[in-house]
Amino acid sequence: MAESTPVTDRYAPDDHLGHRSLLVAAAYVLLLRGDEVLLQLRRGTGYMDGRWATLAGHVDPGESVHEAAVREAAEEAGVRLDPADLEPVTTLHRFERGGPQVEQRCDWFFVARRWSGDPAVAEPDKAAEMRWFPLGALPDLVVPHERLVLDGVRDGGLPAVVSLPS
Repeated sequence: MAESTPVTDRYAPDDHLGHRSLLVAAAYVLLLRGDEVLLQLRRGTGYMDGRWATLAGHVDPGESVHEAAVREAAEEAGVRLDPADLEPVTTLHRFERGGPQVEQRCDWFFVARRWSGDPAVAEPDKAAEMRWFPLGALPDLVVPHERLVLDGVRDGGLPAVVSLPS
């Protein structure tokens, strides 16, 4: 029977001492119906409440970014996605120079044009409502980094990777 490598032997000694950036990973799903995108109005989350947002959430330990996207779409809108239907749009690296580790983030954005189920607010404690908006007529109050990506999807030419320092 093969011995497993201890966790301490798999990482450089400084990985857990704040010398390297430990990114917070999140998955975002842009449900598109023609030229419309599904957005939800955030509430009760403590982050960007009162703004419109895509379906999104953190990648859980042991979970792939694709699995997180599928899970978040189900949890937030009650829709089922096939990971094969997730089209990568961009990866957004958000960071605060010299800031705390929790502000070093990597966001993967996907478009989904196929799903099963009728999208509806599935977490009423986190979303006040859900609506379809034309990409060319988004509401004024959209989470800023999500707005950047939505505008890029609308206009085309969004880079594969975007770095966004705060």
